[in-house]
Amino acid sequence: MTKPDEHAGEVAKQSRIQAALLLVATALLLLALPFALTAGKAFFLPIVTAIVITVALSPLADAFGRLGIPNSLNAALAVVVFVAALALGVSLIVQPAADLLASLPKTLQVIAGHVEQWRGDVRVITRLGDQMSRLTGARHVQQVVVAAPSVLEQAAYATPTLLFESILTLLMAYFMIESRVRLRRRLLLDRSDLDASLRVARALRDVQQRVGAYLLTVTLINIGVGVIVGLGAWAYGFDSPVMWGGIAALLNFLPYFGPLVTGALLGAVGLGTADTVLLGLLPALLYLGLHAVEANIVTPALLGRRFTVNPVAILVAFSFFSWVWGALGAILSIPLLIILLALFEHMGSPNVVGFLFGEDLFVGEGEEKAEG
Repeated sequence: MTKPDEHAGEVAKQSRIQAALLLVATALLLLALPFALTAGKAFFLPIVTAIVITVALSPLADAFGRLGIPNSLNAALAVVVFVAALALGVSLIVQPAADLLASLPKTLQVIAGHVEQWRGDVRVITRLGDQMSRLTGARHVQQVVVAAPSVLEQAAYATPTLLFESILTLLMAYFMIESRVRLRRRLLLDRSDLDASLRVARALRDVQQRVGAYLLTVTLINIGVGVIVGLGAWAYGFDSPVMWGGIAALLNFLPYFGPLVTGALLGAVGLGTADTVLLGLLPALLYLGLHAVEANIVTPALLGRRFTVNPVAILVAFSFFSWVWGALGAILSIPLLIILLALFEHMGSPNVVGFLFGEDLFVGEGEEKAEG
């Protein structure tokens, strides 16, 4: 082997070692990331929420800009439209939901009556369990119930913090939307490498278009689901059918778990208002059938392959962000997943498995297409 070949081999070996160290450091950072995001929730959550809102509202602000409205004003109008739509949706749901909670004891009594009818079928099992407990010497342990703050007390404690974080998020979203034009101009003009500037601008534009189109399509689909559920609740005789439509539309933004919660709520109220178990479960069964059609036929047909995401990735993102940030993290999980996937397409996706067998750690979009 010649000396140049030996030198090239040493350089390649050092590069592999550096890449391996980088991979290990990245893995350690990923392990520490959820704990950092959880501990810094008050800092990170408003910023990430503002970024998602900015990406979603930028097309609307651009539409206002094409009408000749100044940039600072169209950014404010986009935020105002978002807040108005959010306030309208909440107002249509909160008051009827409070009335539903007020009638909850009566509903539970009716459900208890249905349960009493089923109890005869399981009394034999219950008696067998009691006999087994006596034979094994098991004793009943006295339970100590610790009084917890009521829902109203918890809401009163959380309202100031929630209000502050909401205002902070909306302000950051406004300034991000308002500065989007300057950011694009700076990316294109203030960099020495024009090709790199074009790639960055193209990546940001693709992220904005993809997330905006996804959110718009999913919102329209969920509104359609809400309208159908509202009409069904009205035909079935439920109180506040608009509330039921709103609940179905909002919870449909949560993949997998949201429809299950909606079906459980419809089943509970149905059992509490119907005369028979079958009639009580009918609203939940019809809704689950509607969701099956929407999730397997309507949504894939409208979103297409460009927005098709691996269900495992959806569940991982949903589990991760709901773990670190709760309910709001669950809502943000899918938009954040789409943003990351769009960025990976332009920056190059990590090739961890191939790296372990001697390939490059990152594979760019052009290389993937060439290989295909």
